Amino acid sequence: QLPGVDIFVCTADPALEPPMLVISTVLSVMAYDYPPEKLNIYLSDDAGSAVTFYALHEASEFAKHWIPFCKNYKVEPRSPAAYFAKGATPHDACSPQEFLRMKELYKDLTDRMNSVVHSGKIPEVPECNHRGFSEWNETITSGDHPSVVQILIDRNKRKAVDVDGNALPKLVYMAREKRPQEQHHFKAGSLNALIRVSSVISNSLVILNVDCDMYSNNSESIRDALCFFLDEEQGQDIGFVQYPQNFDNVVHNDSYGNPINVVNELDNPCLDGWGGMCYYGTGCFHRRETLSGQIYSKDYKEDWARGVGIAENADELEETSKSLVTCTYEHNTPWGIEKGVRYGCPLEDVITGLQIQCHGWRSVYYNPARKGFLGKAPTSLGQILVQHKRWSEGFLQMSLSNYSPFLLGHGKIKLGLQMGYSVCGFWALNSFPTFYYVIIPSLCFLSGVSVFPEITSPWCIPFIYVVVASYSWSLMESLQCGDTAVEWWNAQRMWLMRRTTSYLLAAIDTIGGMLGVSESGFELTVKVDESQALERYKKGKMEFGPISGMFVIITTIALFNLVCLVLGLGRVLLRGGAEGLGPLFLQAVLCVAIVVINAPVYEALFIRRDSGGLPYFVTLVSLCFVSSLCLQAI
Repeated sequence: QLPGVDIFVCTADPALEPPMLVISTVLSVMAYDYPPEKLNIYLSDDAGSAVTFYALHEASEFAKHWIPFCKNYKVEPRSPAAYFAKGATPHDACSPQEFLRMKELYKDLTDRMNSVVHSGKIPEVPECNHRGFSEWNETITSGDHPSVVQILIDRNKRKAVDVDGNALPKLVYMAREKRPQEQHHFKAGSLNALIRVSSVISNSLVILNVDCDMYSNNSESIRDALCFFLDEEQGQDIGFVQYPQNFDNVVHNDSYGNPINVVNELDNPCLDGWGGMCYYGTGCFHRRETLSGQIYSKDYKEDWARGVGIAENADELEETSKSLVTCTYEHNTPWGIEKGVRYGCPLEDVITGLQIQCHGWRSVYYNPARKGFLGKAPTSLGQILVQHKRWSEGFLQMSLSNYSPFLLGHGKIKLGLQMGYSVCGFWALNSFPTFYYVIIPSLCFLSGVSVFPEITSPWCIPFIYVVVASYSWSLMESLQCGDTAVEWWNAQRMWLMRRTTSYLLAAIDTIGGMLGVSESGFELTVKVDESQALERYKKGKMEFGPISGMFVIITTIALFNLVCLVLGLGRVLLRGGAEGLGPLFLQAVLCVAIVVINAPVYEALFIRRDSGGLPYFVTLVSLCFVSSLCLQAI
């Protein structure tokens, strides 16, 4: 009686998202503990890369060995890359010979894929005679290619079974048509194309979408999610079940203070308590109806047997599906507006989830002891700042548009949930007061001008109370959720860096976009790390790397406060001794705090000589800004 499940995996660039990473995620979701005849996996390749298609073709063959190995020996996790990378050893029920055979098969797959990736050419061997390869020619590029839909594993005409004779899940490759003159709407457009293609090929009632770097870490995740949907008393109005994002590459005392534990253990359950967890865009199970724009009504009742058993000819399904993913198919249709994943904002997933909730559906946040999905967190400062700029810009655009939780959600979702969305919605605007606090008090300290009450004044108490209470509470939450004090301190540094770079630029770009002087773009987060940079990350060193405008801002603030502290203290001591510090005490404390928290920046400026340090050009530009500011103050 279990319903069919369609699983969407999206990739956009084989250079930034290596094919081996992609197919390891695909293999992990193919190996779910779920009836394979009710499981359908779709890979959307927005680059239309023959190398990615080759990788998926290879994965379809490897799956015949990998899936029975996982199910026979209860393997976890079921991503081969993650499983073998964690130093896996033979299970009690698995003989060493069987384990080594599987490990050797995976090594052969990896070697073949690495060879193809490096050469960029598909080998001319009988195994690569699949008719799908004929879809590519020399004129195809990542931004200009026709639609391609290929069913690599089909349970009907092209029957496929694993080495134990059991059925395999359906496996489909899709590359939607892309033309330079047509808008493709990035990941949102890709997901909408998958919704249409899957409605023709399998039409399962439940859809799971995962990012290509977010592999399944728990083979029971589908059954767990279905417990909510199939609940006859409380599950009828559940629109989607969201698993938290977790990462397998975050080291102890992470230098970037990744706050994921506090978010997963405190923030998200609070949103859930107000009636709705937001949609993250990955690790989320949806009812198909919610993505089709259906509004929930109390007389709604799902027929879970519907949608199972489509058995048309695979060739006809492929041709029909191609017509659904052309560039012009969505013209003058509700797709991206009232149907599917919404367009018009970098945070298409959050807007889509909010609109689903406004249609009367509830969402559920589920955080099991064994994490459902694990991915790769960015391990360089540049990647993190770019990612947060995209998020904060998207949230601000949403909050200042018709999709604002207070406008769209008025009378439809609870006020507490509206406010919960708005915590993130106005991240970018926090940059302005933060930028003021890291510049003006220090500048006035250098000039000898007091901007805070004296330490002996009762008016100083509110300032001290806010600082002590806020940071004590923040530290307590962090420790309660399993972080260390060092990780909390690193998180405060990242909080400052994000607000003065990512959030500031996001606010400027959003305001510029509203005035028609700039346009938002979409930038992929790199999913592969250079080996030396990864080693520095493991040692706790902050990775700066290539020249970036954001690094100029960070370096300028760090150097400016260091200069203000040294010259300001010198000025006070020369003119009036320690007694003269009284009116400027709070400014001195703030300046010291900013200097201390920027210790890794000074290390990258003056001590480190590796490629992860700050480039000399960044230092020179920052010194020019600091000199001009200090000269005006003096």
